[in-house]
Amino acid sequence: QVQLVESGGGLVQPGGSLRLSCAASGIAFSANAVGWYRQAPGKQRELVARKSIAGITNYAESVKGRFTIAKDNAKNTIYLQMTALKPEDTAVYYCNTYPARPEWGQGTQVTVSS
Repeated sequence: QVQLVESGGGLVQPGGSLRLSCAASGIAFSANAVGWYRQAPGKQRELVARKSIAGITNYAESVKGRFTIAKDNAKNTIYLQMTALKPEDTAVYYCNTYPARPEWGQGTQVTVSS
């Protein structure tokens, strides 16, 4: 059974930074594409960042230049490095991996507020 555990969220002021982590068991990130999603209150879950098996990255237009997705194969962990955070980045952040696409984890809350 694949398990995804997100962590690293918290409360941060606008312009601040956070690094989210996603640790996986039961699947190797090294051999799979990975992605970060987020869901704000009252909104659908949206794709934030993806990293293909070949290492190609794609970002939502709203986070380009501010967020970076990274992968540590040795730790079987992916990261979302977030800088210049904005209030509209407030959401629960989730990770996933493809093509397996296991069940979502609990996510980690990011709140950007003064």
